[in-house]
Amino acid sequence: MKQALIVIDFVNDFVDDKGSLTCGAPAQKIDGNIAKIVKDYADKGEFIVIANDAHKADDKYSPESGFFPAHCIKGTWGAEVYGKTLKALEKVSEKQKLTVEKQRYSAFCGTNLDLKLRERKVDTVCLTGVCTDICVLHAAIDAYNLGYKVRVLESAVASFDGEAHKFALKHMKNVLGAEVV
Repeated sequence: MKQALIVIDFVNDFVDDKGSLTCGAPAQKIDGNIAKIVKDYADKGEFIVIANDAHKADDKYSPESGFFPAHCIKGTWGAEVYGKTLKALEKVSEKQKLTVEKQRYSAFCGTNLDLKLRERKVDTVCLTGVCTDICVLHAAIDAYNLGYKVRVLESAVASFDGEAHKFALKHMKNVLGAEVV
């Protein structure tokens, strides 16, 4: 099994109290967990992907613009990785990590992520980040549809909606066959 860690949308706009679309306390609570997981994966030589929303200001063609306020605008504080996770990722060698800018919920949609994982012979993706029921779930669905094994690191995912978080974990396990650990 060759795996890659994917850190999804763990940015200021989704985590910090001042973020434009924050998950707040549930996301802040997992910051140390994600940072530790990043260090552990880096120490093992595993490939690490940082997959973050990266929108343009006033992009009327973004499908998210009708559902959510402006968030993760390229080049702004809101689009920067949050807290301890940022510090952990800064210590990972550039050869060992990839940053993916995404405009859709899934880290796979419209990006080169699948290609980069296949180049490295990755067969298992390990998902962390926010929101469990939105971007993490959609990445899990696409990973499943592309033939990857999916692992969801439960102590390293969060949402602003506790019930939707529980549903997403159950759905990923029972419908996608994801290993929720």
